[in-house]
Amino acid sequence: MKAVVLVGGFGTRLRPLTLTTPKQMLPVVDRPMIERVVGSLARHGVTDAVLSLGYRPDAFMDAYPDGTCAGVALHYAVEPEPLDTAGAVRYAAVHADLDETFLVVNGDVLTDLDVAALWAFHRDRGAEGTIALTRVDDPSRYGVVPVDDTGRVLEFVEKPSPGAAPTHWINAGTYVLEPKVLERIDAGRRVSIEREIFPAMVADGTLYAQQSDAYWVDAGTPGTYAEAQLDLVDGHRGLSERAVHADTDIADTAVVDHSVVMAGCRIGEYSVVRDSILLPGARLDPRVLVDGSVIGPDARIGEGAVLSGMTVVGAGLHVRAGAHLDGVRLPEEG
Repeated sequence: MKAVVLVGGFGTRLRPLTLTTPKQMLPVVDRPMIERVVGSLARHGVTDAVLSLGYRPDAFMDAYPDGTCAGVALHYAVEPEPLDTAGAVRYAAVHADLDETFLVVNGDVLTDLDVAALWAFHRDRGAEGTIALTRVDDPSRYGVVPVDDTGRVLEFVEKPSPGAAPTHWINAGTYVLEPKVLERIDAGRRVSIEREIFPAMVADGTLYAQQSDAYWVDAGTPGTYAEAQLDLVDGHRGLSERAVHADTDIADTAVVDHSVVMAGCRIGEYSVVRDSILLPGARLDPRVLVDGSVIGPDARIGEGAVLSGMTVVGAGLHVRAGAHLDGVRLPEEG
């Protein structure tokens, strides 16, 4: 199987962490997010992946100079301008000469979905395109996908108003597509697969979807980025992963509770880290409290500061001693 992985976005929901680093190159416990995504594909039989790049493409190319990631051969397709989801799929597929059935995955989705089973379902239905579905409590932020008894998609409702969704099963960001889908996508302009291409396929009766209870999280916000990592160390996706890297300097009087502390971090005396993520090189001076927040790489939190409410501190920033920050993003935009 071959896949197109969409990693070209600006990662605006994860700012300020993405001001200097593409979203999929941010670390998830001990490796970049893209390695988690591609590694999951590899476990289900994907051998080649085309990275559809836009924002800071060199970060990916520099990280994988031999053209392999998690055992998968990589190809790079750098958009000349933002082309939206369908435009990016078309550009990458044409660039890589994909002329057979292929997968498309969103690069900020971490999932245990069995893409081989999705592929088989797609072939069995003779579909032009097949969407993986996952169930969420609040579908208003997503594309909602009601289906009939055969899996044929009845409509595609993008981000319905709260309480108005026809189902709680949403587009999980993984698709199996036939090459003829590319003929539906105009070249050289922004085209949305969710707002233009899928509705057109629904009208033609060629779009199917398969529901899955597999683990799934859209790691594109600070809260879900943290959630995905705590799920890994809590053992929600198999064996628990190590939460605190061996290369850290943590004072004996400091407390680290249900948090991920990455390589090179330093935590001073009497500091407390709870339900939080510390990226490589983050430093906490003495008597700091970090509660439910994300501290960017090489950031420093001054003595006695209190950070809570999913406060996010960008790379290399220094939070002054004694600061109290609740739900703040530094640097602030605007």
